[in-house]
Amino acid sequence: MNLIGRGAELAAVERLLDRAVAGAGGYLVVTGPPGAGRSALAEAAARSARARGIAVVRPTGTGADGSPLWDRLLTAGAGPGGPRTGTDRNPVPAGAHDGFTAGPQAPPAARTRDPDPEDVDRVARAAAAGGPRLLLLDDIDREGESATAFLARLVPHLGTGQTALLATAADSLGLPHELRLRGLRTSELAELTPGLSADAVHAVWLASAGLPGAAIALSRDLAALDADEDPFVHLALTARSRAAFLDIDAGLVRLLEAAAERPLPPATRARVLARLARELLGDPSAGDRRRDLADEALALARTSGSPGLIAEVLDSRLHALWDPAAAHERLATASEIVALARPAGDAVTERRGLFWRFTALVELGDLRAAEAALTAYARAGELSGDAEAAAVVPARQSMLAAVRGRFDVAAALADVVALRGRQAGLADTDRLVGGLHGSIATLRGDWASVLAPWQALARRMPGHFFEATAARALAECARGVEAGLELERLLPVVLAGSGPRWLGAAADLAVVASRFGEPESAQALYDALLPYSGQLVVWGGANTVTGPVDHYLGLLATRLGSLDDAVTRLDRAAALDQRIGALPWLTHTLAARARALTARNTGQDKARAEEDLERARSTARRLGMTGLPDEPALPAGEWRLAQDEAGWQLDAGPEKVRLPAGRGMGYLRTLLAAPGQEIAALDLVAGGSGLRASGGDPLLDDTARSSYRRRLSRLDDLLDAADRDGDVEQAAAVQRERNALVTELRRASGLGGRPRMPSGEAERARVNATRALGTAVRRIEAAAPLAGAHLRASLRTGRYLRYQPAPGGPTRWRV
Repeated sequence: MNLIGRGAELAAVERLLDRAVAGAGGYLVVTGPPGAGRSALAEAAARSARARGIAVVRPTGTGADGSPLWDRLLTAGAGPGGPRTGTDRNPVPAGAHDGFTAGPQAPPAARTRDPDPEDVDRVARAAAAGGPRLLLLDDIDREGESATAFLARLVPHLGTGQTALLATAADSLGLPHELRLRGLRTSELAELTPGLSADAVHAVWLASAGLPGAAIALSRDLAALDADEDPFVHLALTARSRAAFLDIDAGLVRLLEAAAERPLPPATRARVLARLARELLGDPSAGDRRRDLADEALALARTSGSPGLIAEVLDSRLHALWDPAAAHERLATASEIVALARPAGDAVTERRGLFWRFTALVELGDLRAAEAALTAYARAGELSGDAEAAAVVPARQSMLAAVRGRFDVAAALADVVALRGRQAGLADTDRLVGGLHGSIATLRGDWASVLAPWQALARRMPGHFFEATAARALAECARGVEAGLELERLLPVVLAGSGPRWLGAAADLAVVASRFGEPESAQALYDALLPYSGQLVVWGGANTVTGPVDHYLGLLATRLGSLDDAVTRLDRAAALDQRIGALPWLTHTLAARARALTARNTGQDKARAEEDLERARSTARRLGMTGLPDEPALPAGEWRLAQDEAGWQLDAGPEKVRLPAGRGMGYLRTLLAAPGQEIAALDLVAGGSGLRASGGDPLLDDTARSSYRRRLSRLDDLLDAADRDGDVEQAAAVQRERNALVTELRRASGLGGRPRMPSGEAERARVNATRALGTAVRRIEAAAPLAGAHLRASLRTGRYLRYQPAPGGPTRWRV
């Protein structure tokens, strides 16, 4: 084997094959970015294995049909006379795959399940039998988490037998035996690209980061240049960036800087400077430099009088500066780009102008016109065969579906983006798809699932305000203390910032400030967001949109006590939500307006608040949004425990948490509704399952007991329904009837008002009620420590249970 610059990697492959021949088995994972040579190394390993007489097994398919990796491994080869669909392209001797013979096929419904120990054991036994063989798994990370999890559980079993496993992946899988393919040195690149001058080799090295696949393609491009053309300038203008959005391709920036230092014609210099300004977008500290570069480039372009050049520079200028306050200017510039690019025959720049028009129209809240612009962009991309446009269009269609509450459609479109983005080689495909699924999750109400990813992005990309979204996730997850601290840390930086993520970051901090911030922080954010009133909060190229700016202004105004302004802002937000059909946003805006109206409490405010809240709840339930939008603020000192279809909501001062359904939560609500009153365990669990009369004469006949239990069960159902519908009056009436029925049971059943029941049944009720209530309190303690500590100090259990409020709790409970 002879791969330039890969001597150490080839030696590792040879050692792996040696172990297989010796019966020691083993594995190796080769990682590296596209163009690093993963496939070339795998092919070299296969050639070496065949030269040694080692069979090569390469499972066919990619799992797109739903078949899991472990089933395809077992069907990759067959015994004598069987099919060879699982081998690589060269035939191998019959029987060479003993141990990987096909077993019974898993039924289609089971093919998408995660691996279990039996799956691992089946493949491990097959790997230990027969051989020697080399098992090649290409791009295993593309098959999803189940495939990588399976590999991680399998590799400890590969230390025996004659199977060597070689897997390739773009990123690390976190396994011990991994090789990361680095870029080649310039000397190695010169050997790989013979015929190029030293200057050209250096330019190729900068543009490719030394990755051999990219370097070979670029060198072929340079070979076609005229002798007087500068390879630095040519690659500076044509090489594709390898960086994802807001990342920096350091090699390309260095290439552009070197090209800018050379004597250039004005038109060429304009193109170089404009692209340099664009590529520096990922550097938060380069704002002034980007503006200077973009200004000089535009001046040179306009002097040239070339429509195509002016359009190209305007496009780069929009990218480089990306002023969140310039939506109207962006719209006008987009129209100018299209008008200039068309007569110049520059289809690429024309499409970019169409896309800028889409983005600006979304910012301005005109989604109908934005969709028309997106359609024009899509058609232009289809006519030119633009693979990037084929991924960008469904990404924005997914966003539009999500904001209108069509969550399943949005998720399906996000999967289309994943496929097309990888086919087009988009560097930020995974982040793009992750952002789409994250938006869907948060609109549904699942903020917990996005917290860790946002925190990871904040660590990896400082200066781009990912921390602000992580702070909002903390607030939405009821981690108020942490969210408040993040607000204090981030506010000065965000207020002084700008860029494609700035408006979204400011809106996210507005949510934190409206719940946990000081009035000074809320006022500062209100002033910063006020110029954007009437617009939508748009992130970057409209991959993510998070609602009307007026919604966030309304939240801040409520926090500041400016209730007339808050209602006005939320009226505007609700009108925009309705006009564009953004039902998920509308639920939150209605709930926020209900809170502002309740706090203002003038005229018809109470009736309007109840109407808003009922509409918000109804819409949220129909959309399948987990949990309910925020309800009107509770009076000072009041805590609330309410049930809905998804579980329970506990609002205990600064602690606001979601809790799962359970019998203990229902028991807790009954005790909280009657503070200081003893309730027998049998009464508490009346109507529940698992109770059985023991020996002894019952003190109530069966008919009366059944009647009481049926009515208590019915009252519990009515109480749950009233909670779900937000009908406070109905809930109070039902609770009064339930209390009266329990009192009647006591009065009629024994001396002193305490029911005299057979001891066995009462003991079972005591155990069941105490256990269920204890589980509920432990869950509350884990999510809301202050509320949990109060409840643990206040609850009395036994055959008679009581909530006796301890100091430090609420003045009253709303249940």
